[in-house]
Amino acid sequence: MIKMNFKRHIFDELVQWKTSSNDKPLILRGARQVGKTTLVRSFGESYTHFIELNLEKCEDASLVERSNSVQELVNFLALKNEISSKDFPNTLLFIDEIQESEKAISFLRYFYEDFPELNVIAAGSLLEHTLKKTKNYPVGRINYLYLFPLNFQEYLEAQGKNNLLERFRNVPVDDIAHELLMKEFHTYCIIGGMPEIVANYVAHKDLLALPQIYESIWNTYKDDVIKYADSKSEENVMKHIVNTAASFVDQRIKFQNFGHSNYKSREVSKAFNNLDAAKVIQVIYPCTNVEPPILPDYKKSPRLQFLDTGILNFDLNIQADLLLMKDLSEAYKGAIIPHIINQEVLSLNTTDYKKTYFWVRDKTQSSAEVDLLIAHGKFLIPIEIKSGKTGSLKSLHQFVNQAPHQFAVRMYGGKFNIEETVTPEGKPYLLMNLPYYLGTYLKQYINYFITKYNVE
Repeated sequence: MIKMNFKRHIFDELVQWKTSSNDKPLILRGARQVGKTTLVRSFGESYTHFIELNLEKCEDASLVERSNSVQELVNFLALKNEISSKDFPNTLLFIDEIQESEKAISFLRYFYEDFPELNVIAAGSLLEHTLKKTKNYPVGRINYLYLFPLNFQEYLEAQGKNNLLERFRNVPVDDIAHELLMKEFHTYCIIGGMPEIVANYVAHKDLLALPQIYESIWNTYKDDVIKYADSKSEENVMKHIVNTAASFVDQRIKFQNFGHSNYKSREVSKAFNNLDAAKVIQVIYPCTNVEPPILPDYKKSPRLQFLDTGILNFDLNIQADLLLMKDLSEAYKGAIIPHIINQEVLSLNTTDYKKTYFWVRDKTQSSAEVDLLIAHGKFLIPIEIKSGKTGSLKSLHQFVNQAPHQFAVRMYGGKFNIEETVTPEGKPYLLMNLPYYLGTYLKQYINYFITKYNVE
């Protein structure tokens, strides 16, 4: 088996949790196979003692269910592992797949109350489904961290491209590193950030060996998500969605008759809510305002965001085509680059979870759509994701004309630069052009952009 001990950016959050005076247990949330177990085991090496329970294993699940109290469970584990209470400050208890046991979830509050010196991390997928049913849920007594597929920075680090990564982190990025970063990002766009995929690619550099792994991962998700279904009919709706959703990633969707089905809006909406909660296929809503806060409009048609662009490419069966493209801007009707950039932004969620949003203006003969919005202080910054150095920025101009500021961003296949320009309606504005690979550094560049022009 290929080792997948990658450095993840969330690791620093774990270190901070360990060294803080906060004694609350931690739940690591994220979809299946994004690397939660590997991450915690790696973190566990910083402790003198590491105890792991996997509640998908009958023996471990039975141990929890048989325990009448946390006191009883902890005493048993301490005795079994030759640990005394004085060792607890240097002990990490890891409860994996905690979604399998409502009792284990309810126990978390008592770890906090009765054993604050014992560090406890739980991890699980499909957690929302179990949390809704847990009667004694430990509100206010646990912390959360979120984990996603590897982002581009983590992908570079996994390959040992440390010098290139250092150049990437310079703001603004220099021209010398640009071509190499574009080349690496091209491959990252094709394979995505699932840890098993990245590990295999880093070890063998063989893209032809990956489809079997994608199929295994995707089939696992398909089998998993139906666990959310409350009935056979709901299960059928969810199966239909996961089998057809990829084909609609380039457009805004309607729930009614989704995927050329006969399913009604209400049942499709419920199924999508479950898939969204599992982070497998998320529903991203637009907003119409041009000033903070970002207010999603749930009456307008949303877009879809898959957990991982590599899985999306596999499901669309376009990976072979992407390998032959020099510029992925037009890949699958222009949808792949915006999808991976949204994935990059989402990957930065750690202590809380915030979706991405796009902007729309739905008016007859003057509709507009901007790919991404980033809130920065008193500004909402529009981000258009376009191919090439030229091209229409009609939607971006409509946002700029309404906005109470002069800042806009275009992500494209060219080099970094900032230009002074004017909308067709005559409003002067500043356009920052960013290479596609800077998705995880958008906020740093926006801060650089606004600070440079002394507006805030």
